[in-house]
Amino acid sequence: MRVDDKIYHTIWLKPDDSKVVQIIDQRFLPFRFVIEDISSVEEMYTAIRDMHLRGAPLIGAAGALGMYLAAVYKNDVHKAADYLISSRPTAINLEFCVTRVLKKTEAAFTYEEKVKAALDESLVIISEELENCRKIGEFGVELIQEISRAKKGETVHVLTHCNAGWLACIDYGTATAPIYFAHDRGINVHVWVDETRPRNQGARLTAWELGKHGVPHTVIADNTGGHLMQHGMVDMVIVGSDRTTVTGDVANKIGTYLKALAAQDNNVPFYVALPSSTFDWSLTDGVKQIPVEERGADEVRFVDGRDGSVVRTVDTLPENSPALNYGFDVTPARLVTGLITERGICRASRESILGLFPEKNQ
Repeated sequence: MRVDDKIYHTIWLKPDDSKVVQIIDQRFLPFRFVIEDISSVEEMYTAIRDMHLRGAPLIGAAGALGMYLAAVYKNDVHKAADYLISSRPTAINLEFCVTRVLKKTEAAFTYEEKVKAALDESLVIISEELENCRKIGEFGVELIQEISRAKKGETVHVLTHCNAGWLACIDYGTATAPIYFAHDRGINVHVWVDETRPRNQGARLTAWELGKHGVPHTVIADNTGGHLMQHGMVDMVIVGSDRTTVTGDVANKIGTYLKALAAQDNNVPFYVALPSSTFDWSLTDGVKQIPVEERGADEVRFVDGRDGSVVRTVDTLPENSPALNYGFDVTPARLVTGLITERGICRASRESILGLFPEKNQ
């Protein structure tokens, strides 16, 4: 995607040193645009765990390139795989991609073969995710186009939660891909951007990237969505996913479940956009089986903001008040209108999902 007249992905090899992985460090956006160099498995683990990068497809790609770094620096690839997978427990893409690279390195013999196998598979994963997001955009834009026709060209209002854009998904995004396609086709589209506490990924990341692309948008407090739906100001909801069961239960950023409840109560269609790498084909009950990450209380307590030209971190809670910080919640399949995947749109049910992915019906 374009940032100030320059094209970027969100993860790549350093042009003059292929042993260094570079990322856009999302912690500093929208205040500063920072590129971070990652030169070891330990640095990649930290980048994933501490959310220098985040978003399920990007986490998966980062884990894959972490395995490449393990091969480059002759680390034990099995230990590296376990270590990297442990950095974020909810996003299934991480385990999926790390395991793919591990299998390729296991099949290689010499040092050079292991490094090449790890890099080649990582680049294949990145290429696949790029193409998957593009296809999600192509399928999803038809939903927006249909609403636009029904409204006779009036603005289509889409509500989204967290950041499932190109920053999280290497390019295009998942939830934002249909929005970018709609905007580029000249469809009048406007995005309600949930701020997404406690880390404000919507306010800081989604709003930033939509602005860079010229997509009309408005940042709203997390609790505003239901009110907008009650008053006919939301035409559809599109969110991403960090893990989706074969039965259609969706784990996504905390607060997604509440938006789904409000959407159902107001007859607003609620779609989840995800590549097949985000499905967990082994799980059938998301609420009971999906591991939900509990993060540090400081993410709730402290917030960053710009004070003139200075970015400051401030404490927002009473000194002795504890805080609880679950990173995700699970939206049951019954609240999901449909899933937008790289193979098309399906209902959030085992039968419909396996209809798109019959090879998983084992």
